[in-house]
Amino acid sequence: MKNLPDKKRLLINFSMCKNWEEKYLYIIDLGYLLPTFPEKMRIDQYLVPGCQSQVWIVVLIEIIQYKRVVRFYGDSDALIVKGLIAIIFIIYKDKDLQEIVNLDIREILKLLELDKYLTSFRIQGINSILNAIHNQITVLNNGNEIKF
Repeated sequence: MKNLPDKKRLLINFSMCKNWEEKYLYIIDLGYLLPTFPEKMRIDQYLVPGCQSQVWIVVLIEIIQYKRVVRFYGDSDALIVKGLIAIIFIIYKDKDLQEIVNLDIREILKLLELDKYLTSFRIQGINSILNAIHNQITVLNNGNEIKF
């Protein structure tokens, strides 16, 4: 996710878009910045239910220099949804599992006014993605590692 902007830059860039057509294009551009989704993770276990398009989300813990780091992988066959995944990952970037659980991401998403311009199906899809992330974090918090 090192190519993705940080949350502050995301909010600034989003506010600089002149209209919703530009914001949609920006969302699509963010999707192109997601890291390549590993093909071995493209399995039903990580397919998010409740999305009209196909969406895969994987949350992993990696140990880097003796520190547990949360890693996100996501992909979709829909460009806007892929951009929405990128936005969610930007908001969760550099947070530990407990911080992610405690963060009210919907408040941040309200700042972007996504609920005003996305269809109800896409808003439902965002909620399904957030539920998938929280379900996987619950598994990780219970000491179960996801192995590939």
